[in-house]
Amino acid sequence: MAAGTDTPNLTDALVELSFLIQATLARLASEHDVSLIQVRLLGILRDREPGIVELADVLNLDKSSVSGLVDRAQRRGLVERASAKSTDGRAIRVLLTAHGRTMASQFAERVSEELAELVKDLSPTQRQRFAAQAARIVTSSGMTRSLEPPRAPVS
Repeated sequence: MAAGTDTPNLTDALVELSFLIQATLARLASEHDVSLIQVRLLGILRDREPGIVELADVLNLDKSSVSGLVDRAQRRGLVERASAKSTDGRAIRVLLTAHGRTMASQFAERVSEELAELVKDLSPTQRQRFAAQAARIVTSSGMTRSLEPPRAPVS
């Protein structure tokens, strides 16, 4: 907070909130013996079956790094590769296994519990408003739940 005021600096508040959420995610990932990037992979795969190139774009990693990430997750029984539904038989999509789906679900539940604890002092109305504002910030940044990577800021 700025000296002599009760109003937090927006930049500091957002960065500190980001650090708090990242620390929470890192701790929970560690409890599940997965990395943060594996958490992101599982989160993406909860409701879609993208290919390696699509995953590379949204994760902002090169294709070989994503292939390695998928290989490690596959060895743990979390994901599997499958032929694409398209006519190009060479294309591969990545999907969760039953074990991966269970882990993703358990992780999401724990994250929800932990984040609910962080906002417990907010009223239900404040929580709804905060969620709507956060969603608006994410949407306006260009990052959405789709597989589209964030768009470059407009100068």
